[in-house]
Amino acid sequence: MSKSKFVVTVNRQFGSMGRPIAKRMAEELGVEYYDRDLIEKAAQELDLPASVIEESEESARKGVENPFSRMQFPLGGGTSDVQDKIFHTQQNIIKFLAQRESCIIVGRCSDFILAEMPNTMHIYIYASYQDRLNHCIYDLKLEEKEARRMIKAVDDARDEYQMHYAGYLPDDKRYKDIMINSSLFGVQGTAEYLTDAVRRKFSL
Repeated sequence: MSKSKFVVTVNRQFGSMGRPIAKRMAEELGVEYYDRDLIEKAAQELDLPASVIEESEESARKGVENPFSRMQFPLGGGTSDVQDKIFHTQQNIIKFLAQRESCIIVGRCSDFILAEMPNTMHIYIYASYQDRLNHCIYDLKLEEKEARRMIKAVDDARDEYQMHYAGYLPDDKRYKDIMINSSLFGVQGTAEYLTDAVRRKFSL
């Protein structure tokens, strides 16, 4: 069995359950899992300049009651200079984590940042609009009107972020190894399907 290091990046639509799917994959594979929060935490632990991220996102969240509204501000709420600093800081963190250990990284343009790195797999998770809406209403406890607004707002924000820094949309098939509709198998089934694909690709 090969013990070579590998990295899986996961982009996803809001409400597609991409985050819990990625987390379950990491548990099954026995590797580290990094999403937005953990990348910022890693920056603090590694004594990297993450303060600019925290300050910018705090300003973006002011006056916002919906706890998921933070996802509408993938670059925070600062100026373009601040946004660029955030991106370059996170870029350095993602590269450091990927070089250090096998892991799964969610979002943050990680597919673009690690495009030239060997032993990577890039995944995009999407779902039917109705399933995404149901998840927002029944699992995230959002009102239907707010859920519909959030789906559009977060998807638009992620598209804008990826297009600005990578030059392509998160669901561009040219830069993905697997694109999967999580509505087919649900969270556990999709995680199992993708875990098997990772094991096959990297001979685990």
